[in-house]
Amino acid sequence: MRLTDISPSIALTPIDGRYHAQTAPLVEYLSEPALNRERMRVEVEWMILLANGYEGNGWQPIVPGVEPLTDEEQEYLRAIPEHFGAEGIERHAEFEAKTKHDVKAVEYYIDDALDRAADILGHPTQLTELKTLVHFACTSEDINNLSTARCVKGAVEQVWLPAATKIVDHLAAKADEYADMALLSLTHGQPATPTTLGKELAVYVYRLSRQLKHVAAQEYLGKINGATGTFGAHYAAVPDADWPAISREFVEHRMGLTWNPLTTQIESHDWQAELYGTVAHANRIMHNLCVDVWMYISRGVFAQVPVKGATGSSTMPHKVNPIRFENAEANFELSCSLLDTLSATLVESRWQRDLTDSTTQRNIGTALGYSLLALNNLLGGLESIHPNKAVIDDELENNWEVLGEPIQTAMRACELAGLPGMDHPYEKVKELMRGQQIGRDDVERFIASLAFDDETAKRLTALTPAGYVGVAADLVRYDR
Repeated sequence: MRLTDISPSIALTPIDGRYHAQTAPLVEYLSEPALNRERMRVEVEWMILLANGYEGNGWQPIVPGVEPLTDEEQEYLRAIPEHFGAEGIERHAEFEAKTKHDVKAVEYYIDDALDRAADILGHPTQLTELKTLVHFACTSEDINNLSTARCVKGAVEQVWLPAATKIVDHLAAKADEYADMALLSLTHGQPATPTTLGKELAVYVYRLSRQLKHVAAQEYLGKINGATGTFGAHYAAVPDADWPAISREFVEHRMGLTWNPLTTQIESHDWQAELYGTVAHANRIMHNLCVDVWMYISRGVFAQVPVKGATGSSTMPHKVNPIRFENAEANFELSCSLLDTLSATLVESRWQRDLTDSTTQRNIGTALGYSLLALNNLLGGLESIHPNKAVIDDELENNWEVLGEPIQTAMRACELAGLPGMDHPYEKVKELMRGQQIGRDDVERFIASLAFDDETAKRLTALTPAGYVGVAADLVRYDR
């Protein structure tokens, strides 16, 4: 049996195979049928604008000889993309098999719907005579750039951004919950000034929130201005119309995008580079989070909740592997590699047009799909861990040397205030503590050996590793 002979076809990539259930929401926006459906929406809305005008032109037809469409006719046109399902996908494929051109196949698909309009509506309609209005004065990229922008906008706003926001919301809730839970820091992998678990999670909340704000504020640009952006065909056909104004009306008010007035044949894709760069940046922050949490689990700071019935290792039954975080890491990396390529290549085009962007943009769904898969894994991982307080407390209790920093800093302040015996504070503390395993008694003896004033001596003696966290708990709620 050849796998290629099996029907329905076996998916080549894990996005549409093994992980389809997790990435399926993006199919609604970034699949090939979704793109074709959006192309149909663009085409029929352009027809309606040309036939019925807009407020700025007194609601007069823009193209002479066309009668304003009735509400019923407009509804019929708008139903073409809305009813684009399995049968429509097959019919579009038949047109494309003949035309060898995806946008032309969309045009013919609409033409076919217009031919059947009178029969479906049950009475004569001018729609049967309006095939020449389909794709009027348009180049394929007029349709493609608007469709792609609307597809990406929908995918980001309705799927990716909500999934990323769930991560931030979860982290924010846990940051609040663990705001006061002291935690030994490791800088360069070595014990360092303690922090709190909540504050460390809040760092990621702050970092990610900035990127998600950028994504939420992203502009999605569009154009409809002809083969080289000059409105040449438009003015050749209808010289008295204000085509730039019509273009702006269509892009902004009918398509819900930001109008780009200056383009070649293609919309320049700069907004895409901006968006994919920001999503990749957010990916990398969450990749950093995955690595940190993985190491916290390895260190015992976080404990994992085993999934009942799941196998951690094929040979070591005791193991609960942090696979969700590892899967998230890998998928964030794959997503970033594609997003980086999209960002770098889409902003370039040879003179007024080349076709490299067309095939490249078909991978937007894959790029966001890997990110979405990673987000799902990361959230699942975060929801399956909890702090191991015993390990956290043991780490703090076994590393009293981290109090060398506050002691030597207090010595500096006392030296500046004129107290004797406070010279060379860093060196004195270093001699006691560097590379040493010391405890409470060692610290208290060292403090007592110095001529601190009573208030400073009392404050330092009361310090413990668990209590030396500054205002970490307050910082968790900073700017929130």
